[in-house]
Amino acid sequence: MVTIGMNYQVQEGKEQVFEDACKKVIEVMAEDEGHAESRIFREIEAGGVYLIVSRWQSEDAFKTFIASDQFKKVTSWGLANILAGRPTHTTYQEPA
Repeated sequence: MVTIGMNYQVQEGKEQVFEDACKKVIEVMAEDEGHAESRIFREIEAGGVYLIVSRWQSEDAFKTFIASDQFKKVTSWGLANILAGRPTHTTYQEPA
């Protein structure tokens, strides 16, 4: 099991659009057999800063999902319409 931290900076005024889009993406991820769970968090003190914490059966399962045409389409739309920069992803594993 791995945990992925997906960090996003959203353009001012686009926060609700981003949150609504994330909810839809999380619903799609829930259908993937390699996905365990995902949650979205908004930073309180910095406007437009979000973290999606996503748990996957393996890093390969996550990489397969983000390589999908469906995910690429959403990412391209986000970059063109609501994001203030490229998102960053960090992989975390539980210590043995």
